[in-house]
Amino acid sequence: MSSRPSSPPLLRKARATFSPADNEMTAGDRLPAERDLAAKLGVSRASLSQALVALEVQGVLSVRHGDGAVLVRRLTEERAVEALREHANRIPDIIDAREALEVKLASLAAMRRTDADMAAIDNAIATMKSEIEAGDRGVVGDEMFHEAVTAAARSSLLAKLMREISGLIRETRIESLSQEDRPRASLEGHRRIAEAVRRRDAREASRAMADHLRLVSDVALLRDSN
Repeated sequence: MSSRPSSPPLLRKARATFSPADNEMTAGDRLPAERDLAAKLGVSRASLSQALVALEVQGVLSVRHGDGAVLVRRLTEERAVEALREHANRIPDIIDAREALEVKLASLAAMRRTDADMAAIDNAIATMKSEIEAGDRGVVGDEMFHEAVTAAARSSLLAKLMREISGLIRETRIESLSQEDRPRASLEGHRRIAEAVRRRDAREASRAMADHLRLVSDVALLRDSN
């Protein structure tokens, strides 16, 4: 089970990000480049990037390749700190739930997949590869891959549970894929899972998914907050 983060480092980053800008920016405004914003706030780019990712998963910012970060909605400093604390505290529980569900789903997918399922899995991998090569994080392809594995497992109840926590899973997806070099590492994890599913090797599919989710759980937000 993942350790739970303490809040002070995250809260300091939230205050650093929001206090100076609270009265300057409105919804729809584009944030300055990370390098310029970090210099303005007097924080490292690594710390700023971590705070911005947490704000993105809260729906405060929208980050699009080529467009940078855009403010979606304003929060008071108090609410920003609260939202970031809630996000940090949720991550270990989300990861635990993913391990409980998706390791089993990978095993079932290996046993039950059809050629059409395999084509959907391969298409998801190709999509994520294209995103990464274009300089993006691969969020869409990553989501497609896990949905394709879930569909291949043919378990209506497990699929329902995955849908119910899909919004929470998106939090860990964005958090993980925003780590340096993580998109390509995640893509390699997907390829390993896919090959096990292709060979109908349920044990290896489970092992590959478990390893992949351990990679997902290694996020700066938890490392830096311990």
